[in-house]
Amino acid sequence: MRNINNSKLRIIPLGGLEQIGMNITAFEFEDSIIVVDCGLSFPEDDMLGIDLVIPDITYLRDNIQKVKGFVITHGHEDHIGALPYVLKEINVPVYATKLTIGLIENKLREHNLINNTKRKVIQHGQSINLGAFRIEFIKTNHSIVDASALAIYSPAGIIVHTGDFKVDYTPVFGDAIDLQRFGEIGKKGVLALMCDSTNAERPGFTNSERTVGKTFIIATFASNVDRVQQIINSAYKYGRKVVVEGRSMVNVIKTASELGYLNVPDKTLIDIEMMKNYPDDQVVLITTGSQGESMAALSRIAASLHKKVQIKPGDTVIFSSKAIPGNEKAVSKVINELSMKGADVIFQDAHVSGHACQEEIKLLYSLVHPKYAIPVHGEYRHLKAQADLARSLGISKENIFLLSSGDVLELGADSASVVDHVHTGAILVDGLGVGDVGNIVLRDRQHLAEDGIMIVVLTLEKYSNQLLAGPDIVSRGFVYVRESEDLMGEARAVVDKAVGDCLDRGVSDWGKLKNVIKDSLSDFIWKKTKRDPMILPIIMEV
Repeated sequence: MRNINNSKLRIIPLGGLEQIGMNITAFEFEDSIIVVDCGLSFPEDDMLGIDLVIPDITYLRDNIQKVKGFVITHGHEDHIGALPYVLKEINVPVYATKLTIGLIENKLREHNLINNTKRKVIQHGQSINLGAFRIEFIKTNHSIVDASALAIYSPAGIIVHTGDFKVDYTPVFGDAIDLQRFGEIGKKGVLALMCDSTNAERPGFTNSERTVGKTFIIATFASNVDRVQQIINSAYKYGRKVVVEGRSMVNVIKTASELGYLNVPDKTLIDIEMMKNYPDDQVVLITTGSQGESMAALSRIAASLHKKVQIKPGDTVIFSSKAIPGNEKAVSKVINELSMKGADVIFQDAHVSGHACQEEIKLLYSLVHPKYAIPVHGEYRHLKAQADLARSLGISKENIFLLSSGDVLELGADSASVVDHVHTGAILVDGLGVGDVGNIVLRDRQHLAEDGIMIVVLTLEKYSNQLLAGPDIVSRGFVYVRESEDLMGEARAVVDKAVGDCLDRGVSDWGKLKNVIKDSLSDFIWKKTKRDPMILPIIMEV
């Protein structure tokens, strides 16, 4: 691909930087845009009631005629989770490996998009042409099978995007990472390397997935097919039946088995209804909830809310995962609840990461020899740790770019610089509502959660503005009314006086009347309790 017009390649991360999750990056050359990954992230503690967070794709919507397709590196939620929402607005083909497409199709079925979305299965080593780009899929290892790196060939040069990866010489399923191909591409001359930064602070190498399978495991990530395979192998070896619980776990195991990525011996899997027919020492339960999610199966089991599984003293529960940053409290709560019920909880040395540590990152840089380094996938400290590694390998500071979501990086054969910033952000998903909950609604939810609400109800006569009934005060989440009758009585008197003064002065504007009620009651409550509940005046007219 020759760049006749000396046009520059634009790399625009629309999410996934300075955070864990919501990975999505646009690559633009003249009138062609390809989008690598389209993930979601999970809500932060202050996002009350929010189910998921997806990226704001305003830039793609504004340039929809240029978008040629989504190219997906692997099947984790932080790389595919937002696809059903985004495809409703940007309906272009999706390209990925076999298992990744299988997991995406599960999501498309849930959203009734399966018939409207073009999908194409790509094998490792294959290339696809999309507009000005040619994209080659390269075999890598990760905590899910069928993970890929991408070599993106553009007229401006070759970009290597690693996706999430580690170097595993002895994977449980499939081949080891194709380091040879990285070396061959490196010899052609690579303009930039966009490399996974998640474990860039950790020295050494990440252990092989094969080193985990020495014991029975119960709670793990649903998408970790290799880990599930090892649990099934161990259970079969020791004559135990396997029960699978948790919707996402059931979906992944079903898809992986159908596509040949999971080998389950006959009569090993049993339905959860059959579990009671077997002695405890003949059953292994694989479940979701290793991150302490409140509605996941393990959390419900720990809280005695699960209808079919109860923890008994002496049961062994193994967390085959590491708490994602921000989930530590929730995980600790589940471990404590399980321990109180007499379970032996093992959460050390039962997990290996799916991300490359420092030596593996160095190995990839040494093979690819990029001119520019663009650390991706991680919080700022992870990106900075990889930038330091790149500098230690001889890449000059001017050729290392620590981008923020929305930055527009222009790359040419001789120069690279951040030239612009596009609109990015987070769209909040609450139930069936996408984007209808914003900062104001979240602020109200926070206010209600912290201080509760007081509703003031009064009735006015239509023409004379005489007070016919009230003011009555209803309180929720503020004080227990039966134990605070004196306070509520005084509050009612304060509102009564404030309303009486307004009506005596001939104030008939309901807006002003409501503000007077809010201000007077708020001042009184603050002086008495040092609390600031939400106050909602309701005026009825008869």
